[in-house]
Amino acid sequence: MLNIGQMMKQVQTMQTKMADMQDRLGEVELTGSAGGNLVIATMNGKGDLKAIKIDPKAVDPADIETLEDLIVAALSDAKTKMESLVSQETEKAMGGMKLPPGFKLPL
Repeated sequence: MLNIGQMMKQVQTMQTKMADMQDRLGEVELTGSAGGNLVIATMNGKGDLKAIKIDPKAVDPADIETLEDLIVAALSDAKTKMESLVSQETEKAMGGMKLPPGFKLPL
């Protein structure tokens, strides 16, 4: 059984690892796409949107709704990839210990 001093040291180590992870995530860029790459969204590992690229073929003034749907889909794809990366990195930082379902860390 761990004593309180050992537990506090482990908590401090985990906090340091989590802070390092968050710094690294700010530097990672992930892309999501939709419509066969007609729309590409780029965000960092913290979820900040960095860029949107729209192929001119996706722009039809008579059908703006499709373009809007493609943008939403590309953002959703990038967000899904970002959340997967955060989950993997969090698990590594916590030494393989998984978070309870539905628990999210503030980033």
